[in-house]
Amino acid sequence: MKLDKATIETLLTALDRQIGAHGGKFIELVVCGGSALNVLGYITRTTKDIDVVGLLEKEPSGKVVIQEAHFPEWFMKAAKAVQIDFNLPDNWINCGPISVINLGLPKGFESRLVKKGYGKYLSVDFISRLDQIHFKLYASADRGGYHIDDLIALKPEEVEVEMAARWCLTHDVSEGFRIILKDLLNKLGYKNVSERI
Repeated sequence: MKLDKATIETLLTALDRQIGAHGGKFIELVVCGGSALNVLGYITRTTKDIDVVGLLEKEPSGKVVIQEAHFPEWFMKAAKAVQIDFNLPDNWINCGPISVINLGLPKGFESRLVKKGYGKYLSVDFISRLDQIHFKLYASADRGGYHIDDLIALKPEEVEVEMAARWCLTHDVSEGFRIILKDLLNKLGYKNVSERI
């Protein structure tokens, strides 16, 4: 099943209801990828799943912390019920991109999140356009394909690409990756950034 903006929002609302039905508690997801791009209106292509970067939690001090996502059992049961109701694949909602938390999120990431509520139990923080540029540049250099199309659709300015490129180089410090990244930047028309990194 291909997910567009309306379908994604329908699924998240259904997930909220199922969390309540399965005795769950309030949970706040941080979502990236095609789902975030669609919901925030940056692109209009369909996507195959909802990628969860992590779980957002607030400490008693009020500080916002993004933890690596480990879904509780009640969440998994709720997600399974939605999967069955809508005939979705097993990993329709997943923690695929959690490694970015361990490697370090872009500076100011939390302050740029765009929050949407889907009922009593579920809130979703979609990552910002700038942070999508960071993630998509890394994925473009690492895997290519539709990630490059998404990056181009975001129409990043040179300063945004340079920020993203420098962040990418903290995630893969190998010289081989630097060469691939510089080549990609040249092909995308960011020769000046390629020369500076």
